[in-house]
Amino acid sequence: MDPIGSSGTRPPTADPDVSGWQGHVIVCGLHDVSLRTIEQLHLAGIGVVVIDDSPEPGLVSAIEAWEIPYIAKSNILEDPFQQAGLGGAVAVVCAESSDLGTLATALQVRSLRPDVRVVVHLDNPAVGNAVEDITGQGSVLDVAGLFAPSVVAACTGRRAHDLVLGSQRFIAADVRVRKGGSLRELYGDLAPIGVLAGEDEEVIPCPSRDIQVTEGDQVTLLGTPEDLKEAGIRTESGSGSRNSKRGPFHRMGMALRDAADYIDRPIQWTLIAGLAIVLISTVILRAFYVVEGGDHMSWIEAMYFTIETSATVGFGDFSFAHENFGMQVFAIWLIVAGTTVVSLLFAFVTNALVSRRIEASLGRAKVRGTEGHVILIGLGSVGMRILDGLRKRGKEVVVIERDEDNRYSSQARLLGVRVILGDATLERTLEAANLSTASAVAVMTSDDMTNIEAGLAVREGLGNRWEKTPVILRVFDRELGFRLEQSFEFRHVWSTAAIAAPWFVGAAIGMEVLATFYVGREPFQVAKLKVKEGGGLVGMRMVDLGAKARVLAINRSDEDSGMEYPPRRGTKFGPGDNAYIAGPYDELMKILRMDKTPAVPGQS
Repeated sequence: MDPIGSSGTRPPTADPDVSGWQGHVIVCGLHDVSLRTIEQLHLAGIGVVVIDDSPEPGLVSAIEAWEIPYIAKSNILEDPFQQAGLGGAVAVVCAESSDLGTLATALQVRSLRPDVRVVVHLDNPAVGNAVEDITGQGSVLDVAGLFAPSVVAACTGRRAHDLVLGSQRFIAADVRVRKGGSLRELYGDLAPIGVLAGEDEEVIPCPSRDIQVTEGDQVTLLGTPEDLKEAGIRTESGSGSRNSKRGPFHRMGMALRDAADYIDRPIQWTLIAGLAIVLISTVILRAFYVVEGGDHMSWIEAMYFTIETSATVGFGDFSFAHENFGMQVFAIWLIVAGTTVVSLLFAFVTNALVSRRIEASLGRAKVRGTEGHVILIGLGSVGMRILDGLRKRGKEVVVIERDEDNRYSSQARLLGVRVILGDATLERTLEAANLSTASAVAVMTSDDMTNIEAGLAVREGLGNRWEKTPVILRVFDRELGFRLEQSFEFRHVWSTAAIAAPWFVGAAIGMEVLATFYVGREPFQVAKLKVKEGGGLVGMRMVDLGAKARVLAINRSDEDSGMEYPPRRGTKFGPGDNAYIAGPYDELMKILRMDKTPAVPGQS
């Protein structure tokens, strides 16, 4: 039977007979990432069969619209892989809703057919490393690990992405155009990957070097570190922790503001009472206390004796023993009042310190003495990877998490990260995280509606800082993300599934995805494609490629020929070449389909 994408159509039915299919991909699991993986495989013209024991009706409707068959049977009751045509499949993507189900599926597939390509989605790195020893190098993918670098770069203001093509290091750097002209005039042979043009930041993927850009446009350029340095392009933003850049007076001011937060009303009244006692006693002692020789105390001696008496230190240098009756009565009042105030002050300060410590341990304390930090809302597997990445970049992080039983909260606290337990959609919670001084906000819960509500609350809380403060919003639906950007002026509404799906598709069909990053609102990928012998790319010139993607470099099949960078317009593909290509994912898939199409005779 022909796989999906060839001629003919089939009615969408559950449990279809596809056991005779050849060259298709089996996807086990039907949720956010796997749905996008299925979609991209389908758009590439590759046959897909879906297995899930409890598929969501909405997602089943989506794959039915694409005429993709699914097998709604549990592998616990019977083996569904024979019915799914495992014998003729080129790959199996294991992406169940739980790591346990994914692990069981991957091990079962490996035992049934050891030679098939297996792609596994696991969040736990330790389990992933162990499974990779069985399923092969590069077969285990972690969605959180794929998504986190883009968020970290946006939060830290880093405008460069490190790439390794072959053995050569490259950097894709975002550059703001300072004067108008063509890309060739402004940047020479540096490869333009994307342009954000005009006030609306229209994305132009992989433009010609002859395209005209104007002042204020943003261009993403790729080159070696040496090429970028020669062109005067900086690749580091210097966005380390702002705490290290604070001067001593600034730190002292923050410490005083921090201490002021501990002075609640009981402490304030106690301090006022203590100050009143000191002033009254100093005046009385200065006026009526008689020292040896009949003289009166100086002002400093009077204050010293007041504090000495209130603190019950009694060094013996002054005494009320030889004073008149009135001064002795005053001494009794001073001792009682002074010791009472001192005792109350110690009690209230201790209570404030202990209360703050308890609140901090419970995640209910306001963050103090912090500015220039990143607020991370949501501490799941994705959030934890982002937290690790931000700490490696030297950024201070404050986490807001709603779930008191979150398994990552204790781990974050062990790293010295302050965790606030609360609802990020509430103004008071954002104030507790010092939103007014934050340098970026990443909203990363697993619920789209919660993320949208929190994002809008952050937008309102930032006020006039909204335009300058990066706010990264995680949503599943890319179309919804576009509408949020247009309606509410969000600039970074990103989908984990949109970034991760190309990695799963590439691993399944043999196109190795090397990196994913955003150019404006559009996710771009860099991938390595080995040119198929007899395929449609053999003999094709770069200028005739057609797709809105750019060939960055080519490693010829002849190992001694080295890497061709940058390839010229007349450069031709050869069989066995490794081509490094960048662009939007759908454009990369067009190139892949060209490669799988038999070459036209006489083309080379």
